[in-house]
Amino acid sequence: MRYAKNILETLGDTPLVRLNKVTAGSKALVLAKLEMFNPGGSIKDRIGIAMVEDAERKGLLKPGGTIVEPTSGNTGIGLALVAALRGYKMIFTVPDKQSREKINMLKAYGAKVVVTPTAVAPDHPDSYYKVAERLHKETPNSFLPYQYTNPQNPEAHYRTTGPEIWRDTDGKVTHLVSGMGTGGTISGVGRYLKERNRKVKVIGADPYGSILAELFYRKHGRAYPYKVEGIGEDFLPETTHFQYIDDILKVTDKEAFLTARRLAREEGIFAGGSAGAAVAVAVKVAKDLTKDDLVVVIVPESGDRYLNKVYNDEWMREMGFLEAEEGLPGILSRKGEAGMPAVLTIAAGDTLAGSLSHGDQKLLDIALALALRPKLLLLDEPTAGMHPEERRETMALVKRLWRDLGMTVVFVEHDMDIVFTVASTIRVLHHGELVAQGPPAEISTNRLVVEAYLGEGTL
Repeated sequence: MRYAKNILETLGDTPLVRLNKVTAGSKALVLAKLEMFNPGGSIKDRIGIAMVEDAERKGLLKPGGTIVEPTSGNTGIGLALVAALRGYKMIFTVPDKQSREKINMLKAYGAKVVVTPTAVAPDHPDSYYKVAERLHKETPNSFLPYQYTNPQNPEAHYRTTGPEIWRDTDGKVTHLVSGMGTGGTISGVGRYLKERNRKVKVIGADPYGSILAELFYRKHGRAYPYKVEGIGEDFLPETTHFQYIDDILKVTDKEAFLTARRLAREEGIFAGGSAGAAVAVAVKVAKDLTKDDLVVVIVPESGDRYLNKVYNDEWMREMGFLEAEEGLPGILSRKGEAGMPAVLTIAAGDTLAGSLSHGDQKLLDIALALALRPKLLLLDEPTAGMHPEERRETMALVKRLWRDLGMTVVFVEHDMDIVFTVASTIRVLHHGELVAQGPPAEISTNRLVVEAYLGEGTL
């Protein structure tokens, strides 16, 4: 008979599946490593068992003990699998932007879940990192694996994920693309692949709002809230090893979520927003490659954790990700027709001319929007991903909109510095409720108070 002695024996050896439709036009072979085939539904199952077994060997986790961990959900589920089998109690702290599905899954395994605010600094006492540390100190016979510093995080991928990719591609992999949160996956897999072939390129996917790409390129970056879960950070985790990474590309929430939906509808792969981010980057990378290249992209989790978000049309529209699926080019083609929009939105990821820089694309979008003369022009994070000079040019154009044309322009922005440079009135919203309103100077003087309220809000 062939059977597993327990659920943990089903972990690993996840399949590589070719992407066909979302990579149309690329000559390179792009393979998705589907980590939702792990028993807990994500790649984090690999580090859950690794961290627990290491703690058991070292005597840090004793029978009847409690595992305390800050998690965006998936690491907690990976730890919960082991805890359920071995009789450990569990306390997990999660930021409030995490999906309800993840929280319910943690509770289903018998865990106590403590929800903490998202929009606080990592060293703030209310952050999910610090709350976990406090609970660990207050709970007798407890263990804090802490995936952000635990060397077993990247080591688990060095010992399992990396070798699986090398074996299943017959050593022909030329590019690895992975999302980045703790950095354990990309660091561990990247290290293994580069030890086998130093020419393998390792590329990270980092959401706008995170500062990992900025830290990698030694640029100044200010973290701000974003919607995609499980990737990105507002600090540099010890488990992120930049020496094994060649490039990090930024991706918007909209790109991540729409790509995830494409995976489901065009490839039959039901994955989360972080997978959408990684695949969006993989598609960009593969565009310039040849038939001799082989790209492996990590698909870290199942989409069942996001039924009320990424796969909920109403939520996607509320967030502005589905409000104009035809985009600005489609609207322009209808110029002069009945039904032209009174409100025209230009989002962070909307572009028209692929040969231009991101900043030039955005300027062109705004300029073309002027020809439509909508009653209201809504700019959704218009300078995301721009260089400083491009930001200044965009701001100068925006100023002219209402000064020269008398047009009403509204920003949806998380970067307060940008809005202060052009706005006549600022309204700060927190979960849809107005928490501050006034001229820029007045809001600036109360900046710390406003930022404390922001959460997942917008300006």
